[in-house]
Amino acid sequence: MKNFIRLGAFCAFALSCSPLQAQQQEQLPTTVIEAQRANQQRQPQRAPQLQVPAVPQSLTVPTAVQAEREIQNTAGAVNVVPDTQFKNQHAQTLKDILDYVPGVIVQPKWGEDSRLQIRGAGLSRNFHLRSTQLFMDGIPMNTADGYGDFQEIDPSAYRFVEVYKGANALRFGANSLGGAINFVTPSGYDAPRFGVSTDIGSFGFYRFQTSTAAVFGPADYFISGSFQSQDGYRAHSDGESTRANANLGYRFSENAETRFYINSNTIRQRIPGEVERSVALTSPRTANAANITGDWQRNIDSLRIANKTTLRFDDTTVELGLFGTDRHLKHPISVWIDQATQDYGGFVRAVNESVIAGNRNRLVAGFNIHNGQTDSQIFANIGNATKGVLFNRTWDKSENYSAYVENSYYFLPSVALVTGTQFLLAIRDRTVISGAPVPGRAEHDLWSPKAGLLWQVDPTWQVFTNLSRSAEAPSFGEGGVLSGDFTQIRPQRATTLEIGTRAKRPNYTWDIAVYRADIKDELQCLSSGGGICEIGNVPKTVHQGLEAGFGFSFLQSMFSPGLDPDRLWLNTSYTFSDFRFDNHPVFGDNQLPGAPRHFIRSELLYKHPKGFSFGPNVEIVPSAYFVDNANTAKTAAYTLLNFRAIYEASPNATFYLDARNLTDTNYISAVSVANVYGVGPTNLFNPGTGRAIYGGLRVAY
Repeated sequence: MKNFIRLGAFCAFALSCSPLQAQQQEQLPTTVIEAQRANQQRQPQRAPQLQVPAVPQSLTVPTAVQAEREIQNTAGAVNVVPDTQFKNQHAQTLKDILDYVPGVIVQPKWGEDSRLQIRGAGLSRNFHLRSTQLFMDGIPMNTADGYGDFQEIDPSAYRFVEVYKGANALRFGANSLGGAINFVTPSGYDAPRFGVSTDIGSFGFYRFQTSTAAVFGPADYFISGSFQSQDGYRAHSDGESTRANANLGYRFSENAETRFYINSNTIRQRIPGEVERSVALTSPRTANAANITGDWQRNIDSLRIANKTTLRFDDTTVELGLFGTDRHLKHPISVWIDQATQDYGGFVRAVNESVIAGNRNRLVAGFNIHNGQTDSQIFANIGNATKGVLFNRTWDKSENYSAYVENSYYFLPSVALVTGTQFLLAIRDRTVISGAPVPGRAEHDLWSPKAGLLWQVDPTWQVFTNLSRSAEAPSFGEGGVLSGDFTQIRPQRATTLEIGTRAKRPNYTWDIAVYRADIKDELQCLSSGGGICEIGNVPKTVHQGLEAGFGFSFLQSMFSPGLDPDRLWLNTSYTFSDFRFDNHPVFGDNQLPGAPRHFIRSELLYKHPKGFSFGPNVEIVPSAYFVDNANTAKTAAYTLLNFRAIYEASPNATFYLDARNLTDTNYISAVSVANVYGVGPTNLFNPGTGRAIYGGLRVAY
């Protein structure tokens, strides 16, 4: 596979020599938006529509501007993160992409692995991912039973990233408290003909990425490939990865387009493991001794192939798709996990814009299928990542069928009543070939209704509220990894009320939401610890909080006056999280472990129209958080000071410098949660990375 990807990168370079290339659309909306702003100042009562460039564009792949416009139809907390916010820095992990999205907390562990939590979803997942569904160009990255990983994410390949929190992810068939994240690659219409980037930095980090794109009459393509290697900050944390993304589109007519997608990954990564709290805070580069002896690793080979076809009629747009995934996980840890997974599925989605009783109406309806099977074998790890005796082997089949509908009726010109529902049939069927696991079959019928209001106060400002239900079917890992009975685990259900507002204006932005989720049967770690949890249901819990993001431009024209003056830009994201048991018979109203109560990210950049910007940024966790349900052990508060500088030498060349943890603070970046700290292993803490400096160059034409 690695040779295949390298060959693809060579072919991409060769194809980039073609003289045929559409103009880049991402350059165009700036002028359009500036014209709009002037128009808004002259006619404040009008609500002009965002203009669409007249040059050719993809029907299937939106630009970041189009995605931002589309997502504003959601009466809930959603975000679009354009690549301009994460490419001109050290972007290795999901944290580097989403750090300024309020309500989303990514806690790095090693390599690209992290703990992801959106509104506390998946707090008890000490390894891999649960409660949030990941997509790449709308193609599922999670396996059909809900299991997910982060190592296949390549920040260098994406045009933008969409974040849908909770039931706001209805369009993807997402049925969990966390919602969905969609990583979107560009098309040949809005990507440079040729691009190359190089990133180097501390702890042996190196990444080389190249891409090419072009338009040939009705056809277009985009191809991207990257190779990355790092020694790692901690002992036994080295790794390397080769990733490739490609899409090829064909425009049959103005109203019909089909597009094929290919995503391929080869990843080799060692795991340093969790350590004691004192070790994490005094000797953070130390690895867990057992991880070294067993040579713990997480290695992935994966290939995804998909097709999307978009058809546009008078007032209706229909999108149809098919996908297939082959994924092989080779994972020596305390045992040797060998899993071969094949997933497949399809979807259809229709959007109708019409007028009912003189008022605008928008109807969205769709159907998704996501099925798959995993040949899961667990061996002994007899040391040095060597397979020993086979403990057990299972054949796990998952089926998911979801149908959804959402209607937005504008009973006032600027206020919509939004109603919707989703139905999910989730089937989990395990056949035991050998060993101790419990075989069985579980079926879950899950309804998730929602209702809300969306008020377009003016063209740049929205207010929203919604009441929604979400539900999550258990995966095969619930109830126990080696021998648990997953059929006895009930689905996790939540009822969430949220109220919020968002705005984007030339000199300031905001994104604020408050929410409360009452959860029944939350999936929670109920074992003694040590990293691998026995997952069970907790009768009642509460997740509530405040998500606030602000951007503010001030002190303009300090040294460079004019239509585009220099300025200071303050960007801040604050997340307040109050997650707790609700009158639990053992833990009362204790806080749920694993989440900082307060999380702050803030950056102050000086921006000059000549293309350079620089400034400090901070990450603050002002109070320690618990690591166990009994609330007997905590992490430690910390503050990290960082600095970033960017120089856009020309429209085709950009340099950056990214210095992190300048004070070389020892801190805990992530934990593995436990039921009661001290009953069982206490190595639950992941040290954060020390002082580091990274730099990069981006060239495109």
